[in-house]
Amino acid sequence: MEDLDQTFIQAPEHRADSNSIPNQPEEIPVIDLSRLNDPEDIQNVISEIGDACETWGFFQVINHGVPCDARKRVEETVKIFFDLPMEEKIKVKRDEVNPAGYHDGEHTKNVRDWKEVFDIYFKDPMVMPSSTDPEDEGLRVVYNKWPQFPSDYREACQEYAGHAEKLAFRLLELISLSLGLPKERFHDYFKEQMSFFRINRYPPCPRPDLALGVGHHKDADVISLLAQDDVGGLQISRRSDGVWFPIRPVPNALVINIGNCMEVWTNDKYWSAEHRVVVNSTRERYSIPFFLLPSHDVEVKPLEELLSPENPPRYKGYKYGKFYVSRNRSDFKKLEIQNIQIDDFKVVT
Repeated sequence: MEDLDQTFIQAPEHRADSNSIPNQPEEIPVIDLSRLNDPEDIQNVISEIGDACETWGFFQVINHGVPCDARKRVEETVKIFFDLPMEEKIKVKRDEVNPAGYHDGEHTKNVRDWKEVFDIYFKDPMVMPSSTDPEDEGLRVVYNKWPQFPSDYREACQEYAGHAEKLAFRLLELISLSLGLPKERFHDYFKEQMSFFRINRYPPCPRPDLALGVGHHKDADVISLLAQDDVGGLQISRRSDGVWFPIRPVPNALVINIGNCMEVWTNDKYWSAEHRVVVNSTRERYSIPFFLLPSHDVEVKPLEELLSPENPPRYKGYKYGKFYVSRNRSDFKKLEIQNIQIDDFKVVT
């Protein structure tokens, strides 16, 4: 990644200085989950989460129960791996057949990202559709890849992912309650969950004005939990006007955002915000997201309980696994056409 070639260059309207307010004083909410221990404050927390999901699609949580020691251990361990020579890292390189492991050529919206990643499925092995063909009911099994060094890489990552998954379901229940639904309303969608855990490394970039660590996108999952370091770089697009502004790193906090599935389930009440990562020329940045994904056979569509004659369904249903493997194709190479997006399932009115 020493040289910036044409594959990294963003279109002018998508570069870091486009339509952005770098010193935006407005902040997404920071919600203290320890308040859930106070019976008189629980409903306030639930309401704040619901308001954040509707207004921003993003919020941060503190006192969330994910141990700082587990996070610190995985941060230290993965840095050792990413500092290894490339010939060692590519021994666990992922590909289009098995999308777990190391990768340094990921594309977002057909432009290459300035980053390295390592992907780990929460369930190992994990089942997904074998093709994007809607008529093909075939499945395939994918396995995680683990480096030989550092020796505790697997243990550190699995420990942290276990804590992140537990928090993800806790937040899912709170979001369900915020919608006036039973707290376990969504649980059946995750019997064979496709959730995965990722480590992102963003090296210093010689032209941060031209490239992005991750291009503009919406997450295709249910909810995402992100641990980011103190360097910063995550930006989101404001729902009210589309202006980009940064998410300020808060020590030991986790950034939570709503994905496409929740946006569809709530029929656009809750917002899957577009976001991106800007890079800099002097400091590397690490972030660790956990993506909560439903089972491959789940049909994602607006929940009947939230529909009415005044609020008809805004999306056609889609099989999550097929959507996932279709999206996954563009991670590896530039496509001649735009990849599948959630708006492709919008009901035309």
